[in-house]
Amino acid sequence: MFVDLAKIRVQGGAGGAGAMAFRRETGVPKGGPSGGNGGKGGDVILVADPSLDTLLDYSYRESYSAGRAGHGEGSNKTGRSGDDLRLPVPLGTVVKDADTGDRLGELLEPGAELLVARGGRGGRGNASYATSTHQAPREWQPGEWGEERRIELELKLIADVGLVGEPNAGKSTFLSAVSAARPKIADYPFTTLQPNLGVVRLSGGRGLVIADIPGIIEGAAEGKGLGTRFLRHIERTRTLLLMVPLDSPDPQQTYDLLRAELRRHDAALERIPHAVVLSKADLLAPDDPAPSLDAPDAWEVFVASSVSRAGLPEMIEGLWRTVDETRRLEGEAENPGPFPELEEWRP
Repeated sequence: MFVDLAKIRVQGGAGGAGAMAFRRETGVPKGGPSGGNGGKGGDVILVADPSLDTLLDYSYRESYSAGRAGHGEGSNKTGRSGDDLRLPVPLGTVVKDADTGDRLGELLEPGAELLVARGGRGGRGNASYATSTHQAPREWQPGEWGEERRIELELKLIADVGLVGEPNAGKSTFLSAVSAARPKIADYPFTTLQPNLGVVRLSGGRGLVIADIPGIIEGAAEGKGLGTRFLRHIERTRTLLLMVPLDSPDPQQTYDLLRAELRRHDAALERIPHAVVLSKADLLAPDDPAPSLDAPDAWEVFVASSVSRAGLPEMIEGLWRTVDETRRLEGEAENPGPFPELEEWRP
């Protein structure tokens, strides 16, 4: 089950109390104070785990607490520190304070960590209060409570290319044709109910990560169909591929609708470079030209078929060039991410 939103309560461990003790040792009269400090409570830390792709685990449990610390002891012994609690989350998780809406951070790299709740400080024992004029202090401090907060986890998939189209535009068929991904494919609307990732492997060690999201219909911004909740998963993409099927009654209207719904969801999506593919080209008769499309903002308009694979090599190379140029501008490596095990795609 794919879950991309979760709210949980996290609390750092309580600090240990300081001790009040006096040294008692044979032959050492008036040994003085010897109460040790309490230990520090454990922290709650989120850790990016590339093996995860959903926040499902956090829908079953709401509260998480780190370990509390031990109290100080005599003989100037400091209490044991509380154990940190490390919570694994998928790459691309954005973390916010659920009450204030403040953004706490995001985890984009494998192994990246984010401290979300600090453990409490340990209290001072009476030995730390001793001075030349106050040689037998009886003061000590209790430990502090750990930080507590409610946080919101929002997963945004990390991909190079985002597929956008109406239901049954051929997005899932395209993804299965060019990658090892196997999304559900059927001839009824909203076959795709959750985002899917696929990795396209090209010659020379090149690769692209493609995200397929559920179809968008007119009025999606008002919640029609599956709405626009899944559009968050293409916000980080380097380019978009808008899929307009050739069996659409009016391809131009379909293209304009997709652009409008992207703009209504978030103006930033409209600024992501995009290309257009007239999909299902196998429906055209051999001598029939593809319909013209007015898409002045697109960097290319492709005609392709995922069934016959006609036009796919040219389209994949075009996507690669655009993504590679964007990566260079961003100063990023050409590594497509934490998916090295999938096999190379060959047209």
